[in-house]
Amino acid sequence: MTSDRIRPVALVVFRHQNRILVFEGYDSIKKQIFYRPLGGGIEFGEHSSITIQREIKEELGAEICNLVYLGSLESIYTYNGRPGHELVQVYQADFVEPHFYQQPSFDAMEDDGCPMKVLWKELDFFKAGYAALYPTGLLELLQ
Repeated sequence: MTSDRIRPVALVVFRHQNRILVFEGYDSIKKQIFYRPLGGGIEFGEHSSITIQREIKEELGAEICNLVYLGSLESIYTYNGRPGHELVQVYQADFVEPHFYQQPSFDAMEDDGCPMKVLWKELDFFKAGYAALYPTGLLELLQ
């Protein structure tokens, strides 16, 4: 985030066995790999549940079902040396097509056209502190 405004965001958690679907990011200033569920910015006049459906269609070309609201988080952070502030609506959903659960990882596209690595990660990986799961507070929300 590069502006001094609060950004409304919707993220979705997909679960399979004891894993969640996340994308892998990298902060070049902190030299840190991190993980975050898929989703994106809520557009003006768009309900956050619609944001989830739109973002997953754009990023993965997938249809989702069983969308359930889990809660809200406030995220104040620094990414690549720049401060950011988000209000995050968190959902859980399922894929309509089961093949998404069978692949350990796959490629997706960010809104800006950049490729991103999407993979299933064990929840225990984050509980043990091996890597950061953002936004802060998400792991506790999922337990």
